[in-house]
Amino acid sequence: MSLIRLHDVAVRFENTQILREAFLRLETGERIGLIGKNGSGKSTILKLVLEQVSPDVGTVTLEQGVKIGYFSQFSELDGASTILEVLDELFAHVTEIEAELAEIDGAIAAGPDADELDRLIHRQAELFEQMDHVDGWDYKRHIDTALTTLGFNEAHRTSPIDQLSGGWRNRAALAKILLERPDVLLLDEPTNYLDVAGVEWLESWFRDFRGAAIIVSHDRKFLDSVVTRIVELENFHLHEYPGNFGEYVVQKQFRLKNLASQFQHESELLAFESEGIADRREAAKANSKALGRQLASVKKSRAPRPVDEIITEIYRSLHVKDVLCRVEGIGKSYGERTLFDDLSFEIRRGNRFVVLGANGSGKSTLLKVLTGEEKPDAGRVNWAGGVSFVSYNQMLDELDPEDTVSHAVNALPGSLAFAATRKSVNRFLAMFQFSEADLKQKIGALSGGQRARVAMAQCLLSGASVLLLDEPTNHLDMSSTQVMERALVHFPGAIVTVSHDRFFSDKIANRYLVFGDSAAAPAAVAVRAA
Repeated sequence: MSLIRLHDVAVRFENTQILREAFLRLETGERIGLIGKNGSGKSTILKLVLEQVSPDVGTVTLEQGVKIGYFSQFSELDGASTILEVLDELFAHVTEIEAELAEIDGAIAAGPDADELDRLIHRQAELFEQMDHVDGWDYKRHIDTALTTLGFNEAHRTSPIDQLSGGWRNRAALAKILLERPDVLLLDEPTNYLDVAGVEWLESWFRDFRGAAIIVSHDRKFLDSVVTRIVELENFHLHEYPGNFGEYVVQKQFRLKNLASQFQHESELLAFESEGIADRREAAKANSKALGRQLASVKKSRAPRPVDEIITEIYRSLHVKDVLCRVEGIGKSYGERTLFDDLSFEIRRGNRFVVLGANGSGKSTLLKVLTGEEKPDAGRVNWAGGVSFVSYNQMLDELDPEDTVSHAVNALPGSLAFAATRKSVNRFLAMFQFSEADLKQKIGALSGGQRARVAMAQCLLSGASVLLLDEPTNHLDMSSTQVMERALVHFPGAIVTVSHDRFFSDKIANRYLVFGDSAAAPAAVAVRAA
């Protein structure tokens, strides 16, 4: 049964085409992974289902009575209530049953006559059956499990939602929607503010979820674990690939090869047609005949240089020392809570550290200690003389809304854009999906994902020896993430990145810094090879 149907849908915003001839069906039990470049229209699909956007052409139909749950990475959950109070309210029907059962227990203990006792026992059996049906006996445990795995400590649980940060409000909204168990889940980047344990819990939650879902996500490992079908939004159309993300990668390669083959045949046919036209013009039109012969020999244009060659050409001028930084016995605490203590390691040329650990364990704080934003309570961070580092998150925060993309990317002091050829830089930016028109735009007019691409391009072209990245995949689409991964693998300096994206970590890491690696000492940090 189709719970949601999009039939021949087209959407335009002002003069910009978003969707054209879009067809989609969501069946009971299906979980669709919706992917596409930043700004391609993924969130528009969700808004069509939510009736927040109306199609210019075509129809969007929902099965009558279907219950929709929607989570956005920009949570609107707020209020003076705590998250515990909000989640308890979801189970108001269960607490009403519990209250009636307590009344029945009291009435039975009072010793009613036989007829009344029979009525009470019969009603009690009905209520027991209702509790079994809604899994009401364990609702408090379900709430506690969700909040614990999503990282909520006691302070987060008892603080008004208005006093929580945006990230914690997002987690609260996710917990609420998951515990509501709607018929259809619409999830927009649900893993962005979760640590690895939280993402793995969400994956296990989906194993028991019997509803349907449309999930917008760039987290490839999450998609690989959860979805039953990939739908890619590309050039205003929806392209479907059965199976998980791994199966999509294989199928997409075959599709691209087929498209290339079709283009080649079309090109050959056009060349033959041109040759025939030229032949009929004969000697009096020698110039046209020459053109015809030229067109007849036209083949598919030469493929662009491999991604790796473009990247290595960019980095050819970057010279990096062997030892870049020595971290000696650093410690950091907040009040009575120790994040890390007596932590020592070296950052050397070619090191690609991925920092792992639960939310709140101190991963981001470590990056701030490395940049000097925060001072360690003990120990010291010794950067080698002349070594420069750059923080992706600082780059992102400091983007000037009045600056153009081209100036922001190319004009940084020490930028590799000055040493590399303009052709190399333009190819690199083209891989990052920056068109000539994009480069002329002001940063203030860009979406969050587009700004993230600007900041990442700045980092990769900065000329710094060390890149410090805190959750760099959070706002990048898959294409941009893949380009970033290839750039980081070939980067001749060193990288320290905090990430919950396991697919990204597996590709990048050759060293790990693992927070809370010791059960006896939760503040311990283990340094190990990948």
